[in-house]
Amino acid sequence: MATRDLLSEALAGMLQRPARAILTALGTVLGVGTFVAILGLTATASSQVDTRFSVLTATEVTVEDVAKEVNEFANPAFPADADDQVARLPGVLDAGVYWTVHMDAGTAVRSSLAASSDGGETTNVMAVSAGALRAAVPRLIEGRIYDDFHEKRAEPVAVIGSAVAAQLGITNLSAQPAVFIGDEPFTVIGIIDDVKRKAELLLSVAVPRTAAEAVWGPPRDQPATMLISTEVGAATQVAQQAPMALRPDHPEYLKATPPPDPQKLRSNVNGDLSQLFLLLAGICLVIGAVGIANTTLVAVLERTGEIGLRRALGARAHHIVAQFLVESAALGMLGGIVGTSLGTLTVVAVAVAREWTPVIHSLTVAAAPGIGLLTGLVAGLYPALRASRIQPVEALRR
Repeated sequence: MATRDLLSEALAGMLQRPARAILTALGTVLGVGTFVAILGLTATASSQVDTRFSVLTATEVTVEDVAKEVNEFANPAFPADADDQVARLPGVLDAGVYWTVHMDAGTAVRSSLAASSDGGETTNVMAVSAGALRAAVPRLIEGRIYDDFHEKRAEPVAVIGSAVAAQLGITNLSAQPAVFIGDEPFTVIGIIDDVKRKAELLLSVAVPRTAAEAVWGPPRDQPATMLISTEVGAATQVAQQAPMALRPDHPEYLKATPPPDPQKLRSNVNGDLSQLFLLLAGICLVIGAVGIANTTLVAVLERTGEIGLRRALGARAHHIVAQFLVESAALGMLGGIVGTSLGTLTVVAVAVAREWTPVIHSLTVAAAPGIGLLTGLVAGLYPALRASRIQPVEALRR
């Protein structure tokens, strides 16, 4: 059978039952379309991951107090003037110490505005120095944050998150409300609704470090931590210098953590995304192939009489195999082309809706129709072989 005749027979077989041909190709359309869409969305998401590694992340250093791990008899490692000492280092913008205040059982946080407004025993109280509060980059909706003046005078003031303010019934600061932590009053001078760093501040009452030490003493349950905001490119150097600047006698009492290497972190995240989405794309292709195989097998069973007539007129087994393989391959390639178009449109639509930049590798678009053709060939192999084994006499009896 000439190639031209083979193609014309395959085309006639598909056009004879167009609805079935469309349904058969639909499996490949969905499989290849999902394949292209997933790979395109993976590349687009990976591009977004790159942009999300902001300057803010690359300019944050934390210093932990590990004195008790080194020497169980050691006092808290951070000196009283820790903020000032680190602020003198080149490249430091803001720096300060913070910790969660140890509260005795039964100690509650309540508001002065109403006796019934009670934060209960679940509201955290954090000792946060003025430098640490600035380094967190809070966004105020009422009032102001406390500063070095409040810190040096150990003023009983507080900055609270908007969620805590709502819980305590504080809607504005015109009445100069106070929060009572146990029996200790702290005047609320600011309400924040967002922070760039240390999100736990939004669910806490933040008071100056010196005021917290005057009332409750140094950290007990957990050691203090220092938050440092640096200029771009200075984080690693500051992390190396901070322990020595704070405790030249025992730098081992402090553990500085620079920001993670963004290149390595990006590679890990992108690699994980690619592996996950490639697995999903493979599953979609398998589902599409099973759909083609089922539909083609049903077509073979329904066309048994036709196959028998062809065999009786002289068609050999390999002619029948070739005819059905060409049909399934053509449907697979057609589905691959349509699926590629739909997958590309999906990526663009999602990117536009999320205000992203769509990224689709040219190799993915070029290979997708070929993947559809290969899927059609593999899916049509068993039905084609089964059709070739049909005996003419048995086929003509049906």
